[in-house]
Amino acid sequence: MLTLKDDGYPQLLKKIRNPPFLLYVKGNPSTLSERFGPSVAVVGTRRTTQYGREVTKILTQDLVAAGFTIVSGLALGVDAISHMTALENNGRTIAVLGCGVDCCFPAENQSIYNSVLKTGNCIVSEFPLGMRPTQWTFPARNRIIAGLSLGVLVTEGAEDSGSLITADYAIKFGRPVFAVPGPITSNMSKGPYKL
Repeated sequence: MLTLKDDGYPQLLKKIRNPPFLLYVKGNPSTLSERFGPSVAVVGTRRTTQYGREVTKILTQDLVAAGFTIVSGLALGVDAISHMTALENNGRTIAVLGCGVDCCFPAENQSIYNSVLKTGNCIVSEFPLGMRPTQWTFPARNRIIAGLSLGVLVTEGAEDSGSLITADYAIKFGRPVFAVPGPITSNMSKGPYKL
């Protein structure tokens, strides 16, 4: 557990309005330190298209090669792709959960959860151990994702995608948002076009 007064508490997260007083960390907490490089969020839809998967992999690979730590929410789709791409390219990644750090959600991403921990990266949450996710915990999680990141990249998402909540927080925190254009015929391009 890290409190706002601890040296290991992420400096970027401290700068947001009302940062969480307590942050739970599972894995290597030094992944949260800016001295190992800047961090950027890669977020988007759970229902990716082939285009979205390709773009997420390409841009995540480039960000890792440039020394960025990849922050995302361990959800299906873009989040899972960005975490796995970071790991496959020997990069750093931080998974932010909308539940306790001891609960992998969704269960389908248990192997990614395990890989994040085995490779010396970390999983974080502001929610206590054992807490299960609820509808309201995901917007709170998105706030932490944006707070840990210098900027937010939205690779694909519908017009009502939760990734737009993360982008909105980034804008409120004065951090840049990058939106990847996609095919005009795709519903999964409406979120980035809206941004």
